Amino acid sequence: MSQIHVRAQPGAVAEYVLLPGDPNRTRRIAETYLESATLYTDHRGLLGFTGTYQGVPVSVQTTGMGCPSAAIVAEELARLGAKTLIRVGTLGGASPQVQPADLVIATATVPNDGTTRQLLNGAPYAPAASFEVVEAAVRAARAQEVPHHVGLIMTEDAFYASTPEHARLWASRGVLGFEMEASAVFLVAAQHGLRAGCLTACSNDIGDPQLVPEDVLAAGVDRMIRVALGAIVTLAGG
Repeated sequence: MSQIHVRAQPGAVAEYVLLPGDPNRTRRIAETYLESATLYTDHRGLLGFTGTYQGVPVSVQTTGMGCPSAAIVAEELARLGAKTLIRVGTLGGASPQVQPADLVIATATVPNDGTTRQLLNGAPYAPAASFEVVEAAVRAARAQEVPHHVGLIMTEDAFYASTPEHARLWASRGVLGFEMEASAVFLVAAQHGLRAGCLTACSNDIGDPQLVPEDVLAAGVDRMIRVALGAIVTLAGG
C-alpha cells in the first residue's frame, strides 16, 4: 500500500536509501550517480528515485528540511521496506577544525529538537548511528582518500538561532557541527530495527554567516555522496 506522503508502492524503494533534504540534490544524485534511475514519487516535492550503484539497488529520497519532515519520511520508508537509511546533507561547523566542505561522519547526535522529544515523550535518549554504517563510511572515505571527521553532531530546529558562542560551547563538549535531521532519522530507524547513518559536508562555520563558495561546497558534496555510496557497496557485501 502506498504511504500518505511517500507515494510509493511496496517494491519501489530499495533496501538502501540515501536521504538528502533538498529535492534538487535528490535529482542530481539520481541522475549523476545511479544507473537506470526511475522516479517513484514526486508527491509534495518529496522526490524519490530508485536505481543501482555498482550493481546494488539504491534509492534516494528527499526528506525536506527539519526533523518533523524527516521523521515522517523515515517512518514511511520503513513501512515500504527500507533497511538502511543514510542522511546526506550539509552542516554548520561548530569549530574551526571542521573546514569548509569537510566531510563529517556522525557517530551520534545531540537531540536539540522537538520531534525526538515528542516521539520519546520527553524521555532522555541518545540518537546514535549504526556502528556498521559508520564503519563502512570510514572505510569508504579512507579507500577514496577523502579527509574526514568522525564524531558527535547536534540536531536543531531553528536554523537562525545558532550563535558562535553556542557553537563554541558545544564544540568544547565534542560536537563537530549542527544540522537539522539526523536525530529523527536515527530514532525512527532504531524504533523499526533499521540501520542508519549521517554523512554531511560542512557548508560554513557557525561564526561565519557566509556559506562557502558554491564550487567548493559542490566538490565537498560530491565527495560525501561518493563515500556514502561506497559505504552502501560495502554494507551490501561488495
